[in-house]
Amino acid sequence: MSYLPPLRDPVRRIGRRTFDFATQIVVMGIVNRTPDSFFDKGRTFDLDAAVHAALTAAAAGAGWVDIGGVPFSPDTPYVGEHEEMDRVVPVVEAVAAASDVVVSVDTFRPEVALRSLQAGAAVINDTTGLQDVELADVVAGSDATLVITHSLAPPRKHLPRPRYDDVVTEVKRLLMDRVQLAVDRGVPDSRIVVDPGHDLNKNTLHSLELTRRLSEIADIGLPLLAAISNKDFIGEATGLARSDRLAPSIAAATVCALGGARILRMHEVAAAVAATRMLEAILGFRDPEYLWHNMN
Repeated sequence: MSYLPPLRDPVRRIGRRTFDFATQIVVMGIVNRTPDSFFDKGRTFDLDAAVHAALTAAAAGAGWVDIGGVPFSPDTPYVGEHEEMDRVVPVVEAVAAASDVVVSVDTFRPEVALRSLQAGAAVINDTTGLQDVELADVVAGSDATLVITHSLAPPRKHLPRPRYDDVVTEVKRLLMDRVQLAVDRGVPDSRIVVDPGHDLNKNTLHSLELTRRLSEIADIGLPLLAAISNKDFIGEATGLARSDRLAPSIAAATVCALGGARILRMHEVAAAVAATRMLEAILGFRDPEYLWHNMN
């Protein structure tokens, strides 16, 4: 039995791996090569530490690893295009040379995307909702996948007190419009993933409502990425500090998967992979690793 909405083009070749998103839930590890990431606080800012973290995530079962050089928050110091490239591209090169894990780059800049794809990235993860349409042109000129995320404000700008009449309907509408924009620029929808953008220009009530009604977003018919790990809405919902949010992050990821998410962007990869393997078994997507209990 499956609770997941049907997908167009569920079987996809991304980088050097093939995924069947009709029967797979993929964990995306997170590597922030920034000194001021909201979660790791610079732990993977050093090049060797970033590469090690990416390869460790792959060894723990991550199918994708997302590498970022610029925080989403506008409250962090400005990072220019060349500095972002200097942070991201060497990590991409090293990870792509050492592993077949899918390398994703979190960027809104076309030139950073181009250099990253040339270095071995297979996914461009744009958390700004194609505010710069040239990003779609870069992806269209490659065989890479594009993640289109819902957000409203320009890159690194605040959106004070965001308001929606119906957050799910409005997020879905904007995502569908942005998908069409990408298709019009030459990116086939067989190479597009959508992300509703939990906490991005949204408050906690908005993010909880998105999680609750995620299947309505998944009805778009494209693989859906949920980036919920340790976010503010989880902290506000539970009252827990970031260091204590693993359990509620797994709970939120589980609800997202049951609502149609195929890719879960998570900090604690091993725990997330174990949870998704159990979900796949419950949903009938995979057989148990072994059978012994009450079998004799």
